[in-house]
Amino acid sequence: MFRPIAIALSAAALTVTPVAHAAEVQLAASGPVVELDIYETIELEPDTATVSAGVTTDAATAVEALRANSVEMQRVIERIKALGVDAKDIQTTGINLSPRYDYDSASQRPVFRGYQASNRVAVKLRKIERTGEVLDALVAAGATDIGGPAFSKDDDSDAREAARTRAMQRARERALRYAALAGYGDIRLLSISESVIAGGPMPVMEMVGKAADAISAAPPVQPGMISTGVSISVKYEMVRGGA
Repeated sequence: MFRPIAIALSAAALTVTPVAHAAEVQLAASGPVVELDIYETIELEPDTATVSAGVTTDAATAVEALRANSVEMQRVIERIKALGVDAKDIQTTGINLSPRYDYDSASQRPVFRGYQASNRVAVKLRKIERTGEVLDALVAAGATDIGGPAFSKDDDSDAREAARTRAMQRARERALRYAALAGYGDIRLLSISESVIAGGPMPVMEMVGKAADAISAAPPVQPGMISTGVSISVKYEMVRGGA
Protein backbone atom coordinates (compact mmCIF):
# COMPACT_ATOMS: atom_id res chain seq x y z
CA MET A 1 0.00 0.00 0.00
CA PHE A 2 1.45 3.37 -1.00
CA ARG A 3 1.14 6.20 1.49
CA PRO A 4 1.34 9.80 0.20
CA ILE A 5 3.86 12.06 1.94
CA ALA A 6 3.18 15.80 1.55
CA ILE A 7 6.11 18.20 1.18
CA ALA A 8 5.51 21.98 1.11
CA LEU A 9 7.59 23.84 -1.50
CA SER A 10 7.88 27.62 -1.54
CA ALA A 11 6.27 29.21 -4.58
CA ALA A 12 9.44 31.28 -5.05
CA ALA A 13 11.36 28.08 -5.77
CA LEU A 14 9.11 27.08 -8.69
CA THR A 15 9.79 28.04 -12.31
CA VAL A 16 6.14 28.03 -13.32
CA THR A 17 3.77 30.97 -12.97
CA PRO A 18 4.09 32.40 -9.40
CA VAL A 19 1.19 31.72 -7.06
CA ALA A 20 0.19 33.33 -3.79
CA HIS A 21 0.33 30.13 -1.73
CA ALA A 22 2.78 27.28 -1.26
CA ALA A 23 2.37 24.29 -3.57
CA GLU A 24 2.18 20.70 -2.42
CA VAL A 25 3.89 17.76 -4.12
CA GLN A 26 2.82 14.23 -3.28
CA LEU A 27 5.64 11.67 -2.88
CA ALA A 28 4.84 8.01 -2.52
CA ALA A 29 6.51 5.84 0.13
CA SER A 30 6.17 2.08 -0.08
CA GLY A 31 8.10 1.35 3.14
CA PRO A 32 7.79 2.52 6.72
CA VAL A 33 8.59 6.19 7.37
CA VAL A 34 10.69 7.48 10.27
CA GLU A 35 10.27 11.10 11.35
CA LEU A 36 12.98 12.81 13.43
CA ASP A 37 13.41 16.19 15.10
CA ILE A 38 17.07 17.06 15.54
CA TYR A 39 18.42 20.04 17.50
CA GLU A 40 22.03 21.09 17.03
CA THR A 41 23.69 24.13 18.58
CA ILE A 42 27.16 25.65 18.35
CA GLU A 43 28.80 27.77 21.05
CA LEU A 44 30.59 30.90 19.94
CA GLU A 45 31.99 34.12 21.33
CA PRO A 46 29.67 37.16 21.09
CA ASP A 47 30.85 40.33 19.40
CA THR A 48 27.83 42.55 20.03
CA ALA A 49 26.12 43.72 23.20
CA THR A 50 22.75 45.44 23.41
CA VAL A 51 21.91 47.62 26.38
CA SER A 52 18.94 49.85 27.10
CA ALA A 53 18.83 53.23 28.81
CA GLY A 54 15.85 55.19 29.97
CA VAL A 55 14.92 58.48 31.59
CA THR A 56 11.87 59.02 33.77
CA THR A 57 10.73 62.48 34.89
CA ASP A 58 7.85 63.78 37.02
CA ALA A 59 6.12 67.17 36.75
CA ALA A 60 2.89 68.89 37.67
CA THR A 61 1.61 69.03 34.07
CA ALA A 62 1.88 66.75 31.10
CA VAL A 63 3.68 69.40 29.04
CA GLU A 64 6.27 70.01 31.74
CA ALA A 65 6.87 66.30 32.25
CA LEU A 66 7.37 65.61 28.54
CA ARG A 67 9.57 68.67 27.97
CA ALA A 68 11.79 67.89 30.94
CA ASN A 69 12.05 64.28 29.88
CA SER A 70 13.01 65.26 26.33
CA VAL A 71 15.83 67.46 27.58
CA GLU A 72 17.21 64.71 29.82
CA MET A 73 16.89 62.04 27.15
CA GLN A 74 18.63 64.20 24.56
CA ARG A 75 21.55 64.55 26.96
CA VAL A 76 21.75 60.78 27.29
CA ILE A 77 21.61 60.28 23.50
CA GLU A 78 24.36 62.84 22.93
CA ARG A 79 26.49 61.04 25.48
CA ILE A 80 25.93 57.73 23.68
CA LYS A 81 27.05 59.27 20.40
CA ALA A 82 30.08 60.85 22.08
CA LEU A 83 31.17 57.34 23.11
CA GLY A 84 31.50 56.45 19.44
CA VAL A 85 28.16 54.71 18.89
CA ASP A 86 26.68 55.30 15.42
CA ALA A 87 23.21 56.82 15.20
CA LYS A 88 22.00 53.69 13.35
CA ASP A 89 22.77 51.64 16.48
CA ILE A 90 20.55 53.81 18.72
CA GLN A 91 16.84 53.05 18.58
CA THR A 92 13.96 54.49 20.57
CA THR A 93 11.97 51.60 22.03
CA GLY A 94 9.28 53.43 23.99
CA ILE A 95 7.92 56.83 24.99
CA ASN A 96 5.26 57.02 27.67
CA LEU A 97 3.30 59.81 29.36
CA SER A 98 0.81 59.04 32.10
CA PRO A 99 -0.80 60.62 35.17
CA ARG A 100 0.52 59.72 38.62
CA TYR A 101 -1.74 58.84 41.52
CA ASP A 102 -1.17 58.05 45.18
CA TYR A 103 -3.60 56.09 47.27
CA ASP A 104 -5.04 58.01 50.20
CA SER A 105 -5.70 55.49 52.95
CA ALA A 106 -7.89 57.93 54.85
CA SER A 107 -10.30 58.76 52.04
CA GLN A 108 -9.89 55.40 50.29
CA ARG A 109 -9.48 57.29 47.03
CA PRO A 110 -6.64 57.86 44.55
CA VAL A 111 -5.04 61.32 44.73
CA PHE A 112 -3.70 62.93 41.57
CA ARG A 113 0.00 63.87 41.89
CA GLY A 114 0.94 65.05 38.41
CA TYR A 115 2.39 63.39 35.35
CA GLN A 116 5.25 61.05 34.61
CA ALA A 117 7.08 60.86 31.28
CA SER A 118 9.56 58.19 30.24
CA ASN A 119 11.70 57.55 27.20
CA ARG A 120 13.85 54.51 26.50
CA VAL A 121 16.42 53.61 23.85
CA ALA A 122 18.19 50.39 22.88
CA VAL A 123 21.88 50.72 22.09
CA LYS A 124 23.91 48.20 20.09
CA LEU A 125 27.57 48.13 21.12
CA ARG A 126 29.99 46.65 18.60
CA LYS A 127 32.91 46.87 21.01
CA ILE A 128 31.65 44.70 23.85
CA GLU A 129 34.77 45.25 25.92
CA ARG A 130 33.45 48.78 26.54
CA THR A 131 30.04 47.66 27.79
CA GLY A 132 30.72 48.42 31.45
CA GLU A 133 32.21 51.80 30.58
CA VAL A 134 29.19 52.71 28.47
CA LEU A 135 26.71 51.69 31.18
CA ASP A 136 28.55 53.83 33.71
CA ALA A 137 28.63 56.78 31.31
CA LEU A 138 24.89 56.50 30.64
CA VAL A 139 24.07 56.75 34.32
CA ALA A 140 26.43 59.72 34.68
CA ALA A 141 24.66 61.41 31.73
CA GLY A 142 21.29 61.19 33.47
CA ALA A 143 19.81 57.78 32.65
CA THR A 144 17.58 56.80 35.57
CA ASP A 145 17.45 53.12 34.63
CA ILE A 146 19.47 50.84 32.40
CA GLY A 147 19.03 47.25 31.29
CA GLY A 148 21.07 44.49 29.72
CA PRO A 149 23.45 43.62 28.38
CA ALA A 150 22.18 41.01 25.91
CA PHE A 151 25.03 39.45 23.95
CA SER A 152 24.85 38.25 20.35
CA LYS A 153 26.91 37.51 17.24
CA ASP A 154 26.58 39.98 14.42
CA ASP A 155 27.11 37.25 11.80
CA ASP A 156 26.58 33.68 12.96
CA SER A 157 26.07 32.17 9.49
CA ASP A 158 29.23 30.04 9.66
CA ALA A 159 28.22 28.61 13.05
CA ARG A 160 24.70 27.86 11.82
CA GLU A 161 26.09 26.12 8.75
CA ALA A 162 28.26 23.93 10.99
CA ALA A 163 25.21 23.17 13.14
CA ARG A 164 23.20 22.33 10.02
CA THR A 165 25.86 19.87 8.81
CA ARG A 166 26.02 18.16 12.19
CA ALA A 167 22.23 18.00 12.44
CA MET A 168 21.89 16.30 9.06
CA GLN A 169 24.64 13.81 9.91
CA ARG A 170 22.93 12.93 13.19
CA ALA A 171 19.56 12.62 11.48
CA ARG A 172 20.87 10.24 8.84
CA GLU A 173 22.80 8.13 11.34
CA ARG A 174 19.77 7.81 13.59
CA ALA A 175 17.43 7.01 10.72
CA LEU A 176 19.82 4.32 9.47
CA ARG A 177 19.90 2.84 12.94
CA TYR A 178 16.10 2.67 13.07
CA ALA A 179 16.07 1.10 9.61
CA ALA A 180 18.58 -1.56 10.67
CA LEU A 181 16.60 -2.34 13.80
CA ALA A 182 13.48 -2.76 11.66
CA GLY A 183 15.25 -5.07 9.21
CA TYR A 184 15.76 -2.60 6.36
CA GLY A 185 19.05 -1.97 4.59
CA ASP A 186 18.88 1.73 3.70
CA ILE A 187 16.82 4.93 3.84
CA ARG A 188 15.49 7.48 1.36
CA LEU A 189 15.06 11.14 2.29
CA LEU A 190 11.51 12.39 1.84
CA SER A 191 11.45 15.87 3.40
CA ILE A 192 13.39 18.42 5.44
CA SER A 193 12.23 21.51 7.31
CA GLU A 194 14.38 23.83 9.39
CA SER A 195 14.09 26.57 11.98
CA VAL A 196 16.89 28.68 13.40
CA ILE A 197 17.80 28.53 17.09
CA ALA A 198 19.33 31.67 18.54
CA GLY A 199 20.04 32.42 22.14
CA GLY A 200 22.38 31.76 25.00
CA PRO A 201 23.12 33.38 28.31
CA MET A 202 21.79 36.93 28.51
CA PRO A 203 22.97 38.49 31.76
CA VAL A 204 20.50 41.11 32.89
CA MET A 205 21.46 44.07 34.99
CA GLU A 206 19.02 46.71 36.16
CA MET A 207 20.12 49.87 37.94
CA VAL A 208 17.41 52.30 38.90
CA GLY A 209 17.45 55.65 40.66
CA LYS A 210 19.63 55.87 43.73
CA ALA A 211 21.00 52.38 43.26
CA ALA A 212 22.85 53.66 40.21
CA ASP A 213 24.27 56.63 42.13
CA ALA A 214 26.09 54.24 44.44
CA ILE A 215 28.28 52.95 41.61
CA SER A 216 31.72 54.54 41.70
CA ALA A 217 33.26 52.63 38.79
CA ALA A 218 32.22 50.89 35.60
CA PRO A 219 30.41 47.63 36.41
CA PRO A 220 32.32 44.47 35.47
CA VAL A 221 30.87 42.68 32.45
CA GLN A 222 31.70 39.12 31.34
CA PRO A 223 30.38 38.23 27.84
CA GLY A 224 30.84 34.47 28.26
CA MET A 225 29.62 32.32 25.38
CA ILE A 226 26.38 32.29 23.44
CA SER A 227 24.83 29.61 21.26
CA THR A 228 23.26 29.48 17.83
CA GLY A 229 22.06 26.61 15.72
CA VAL A 230 19.26 24.93 13.85
CA SER A 231 16.34 22.63 14.48
CA ILE A 232 15.46 20.29 11.62
CA SER A 233 12.55 17.93 11.05
CA VAL A 234 13.29 15.14 8.58
CA LYS A 235 11.38 12.20 7.15
CA TYR A 236 13.05 9.09 5.76
CA GLU A 237 11.53 6.09 4.09
CA MET A 238 13.04 2.72 5.07
CA VAL A 239 14.00 0.74 1.99
CA ARG A 240 15.22 -2.80 1.45
CA GLY A 241 18.18 -2.13 -0.85
CA GLY A 242 20.14 0.95 -1.92
CA ALA A 243 18.23 4.24 -1.98
